Amino acid sequence: MQYMDLDTRVRRWARGRKLRSRAAVAAAVVGLGTAVGVGRVVAPEEPVAPAASAAATFASTAAGPLAGAGAAEGGAAWDLPNLDHPRVDYFVEVFTGRQRKMFTRYLTEMGRYQPMISAKLAERGMPQDLIYLAMIESGFDPTAYSRANASGLWQFIADTGRRYGLDINRAVDERRDPEKATDAALDYLQDLHDRFGSWYLAAAAYNSGEGRVSRVMRAATGSVRGDEESYYRISTRLPKETRDYVPLMIAAARIAKEPEKYGFEDVVPGAPDRTEAVVVRPATPLAEVAQSAGTSVDEIRRLNPELKLARTRNDEPSLIRVPAASTDGDRRG
Repeated sequence: MQYMDLDTRVRRWARGRKLRSRAAVAAAVVGLGTAVGVGRVVAPEEPVAPAASAAATFASTAAGPLAGAGAAEGGAAWDLPNLDHPRVDYFVEVFTGRQRKMFTRYLTEMGRYQPMISAKLAERGMPQDLIYLAMIESGFDPTAYSRANASGLWQFIADTGRRYGLDINRAVDERRDPEKATDAALDYLQDLHDRFGSWYLAAAAYNSGEGRVSRVMRAATGSVRGDEESYYRISTRLPKETRDYVPLMIAAARIAKEPEKYGFEDVVPGAPDRTEAVVVRPATPLAEVAQSAGTSVDEIRRLNPELKLARTRNDEPSLIRVPAASTDGDRRG
């Protein structure tokens, strides 16, 4: 077998895994040499600014081109059509009424993931408002798991997750990796939009499957392609969950864009974790990773919810998030 040094193996691994993050780029030049096989590859992110008001934070998700967009009362910007419908009004009442506590948690958790998701949407030129699809799917809980065996921020079932490049095995479940799952979800949503010509129809297909939406569209309209109005034309022929899927997303967006209007002015968005990525050799115990990073195993697990075992996977190196060091002397290793 041809010998490859670890740098070369990591470079090939990063390319093969199609990682697009700064961590993957940095992995191409890292040298690993600590006793437990942990090598720092990414400088800490810039310090997180003090929490802004809920309105200022959530309004930032609507930044960008507004071609074809509507505006809610009060002037909130949209880059998905904000169509009125009785079910949208109903879910606004639900979120501001009996599910207020749950929706408050959603708004708080949104602050942790909005910068990452927003940046990925902007990079692809996709609507910023698609972040609200993740909100109604998981409430921004990367460990969320449904009765249908869907998992992660974007609630992939295993087959679809694997189809879009996520590893799901005994050691890891990348549906729970916020960055990798977001890349996969945006790939899937873009494919669905290319097929159906509408983000509402893409969302419906994301929920119930492209085959079902294609069949219903052909039967109702004679074509699989349509616009946002098409969703409401066919919604009564879709399963109940899918029938309410877009109204849920639009209702969540209306509140999140103008939280003060709906009585959520006191919500403080959570701040993204300040982390850096390290390359860890196969089968490294998480206790050793934590010791090297100067943190706890529980914190390593929290920052890397895709990990299923008390060690890293044993078939290839892993990129692991650890708390960012405030100074070079803050990290043991």
